[in-house]
Amino acid sequence: MSKIISLANQKGGVGKTTTSINLAAALAKQGKHVLLIDADPQANTSSGLGVEIRELDNTIYECLVNGVDPHTAIVATNTKNLNLIPSHIDLVGAEIEMLNLEHREQLLKNVIAQIRDEYDYILIDCSPSLGLITVNALTASDSVIIPVQCEFFALEGIAKLLNTIKIIKSKLNPQLKIEGFLLTMFDNRLRLSNQVYEEVKRHFGDLVFNTVIARNVRLSEAPSHGVSVLEYDPSSKGAKNYTSLAKELIARNK
Repeated sequence: MSKIISLANQKGGVGKTTTSINLAAALAKQGKHVLLIDADPQANTSSGLGVEIRELDNTIYECLVNGVDPHTAIVATNTKNLNLIPSHIDLVGAEIEMLNLEHREQLLKNVIAQIRDEYDYILIDCSPSLGLITVNALTASDSVIIPVQCEFFALEGIAKLLNTIKIIKSKLNPQLKIEGFLLTMFDNRLRLSNQVYEEVKRHFGDLVFNTVIARNVRLSEAPSHGVSVLEYDPSSKGAKNYTSLAKELIARNK
């Protein structure tokens, strides 16, 4: 039985897609069979893994709205053991189309149920919003990772996300847990980064991952080459950080 984890934060620019791609790749490098689902209409996860979206017959959109078999939407990536269900700009309209469907909050859960047993980990990259697609992702998940950027407004909006998680737990998915808060774009030379780390740690304690993701130029370069940072530069600080995160996640779920 696989572990299903959403990566969510309605605040943009916190390293959510970067984490989705590189954590998935790092887990795959640890020998885990991993499926990454791009549930963001911007489809940055898909393009960041070298997928040519215009050439696809099926994406997560067709699975959700048209009931297409998810096996037909799965594509292989450049990383062994890592598959992807890509996104598409059409996903923008999916929330409106889904409004009239029965059990609209459970649609992604039903899609994943068809493929769940084939993977050790299924990661879902959510859009930076708390709309119906994100609600679907959280309803389908066992847990959620919340990336937090080391900047002045780091905790802004987290209360709203935590409230959404609380509502989903009470109404749709009682088993949903917070897997952890992940500090991203950390620069230990800056007092602010250290202050944000201390503040998040004070608020959330053991829910904060020990691994922090440092600022690293290789992390921002890798997507333009259509690969994870572990393929692009395995010796980089970014690759080492995400390898450490993958090992910490595996250890937490033993």
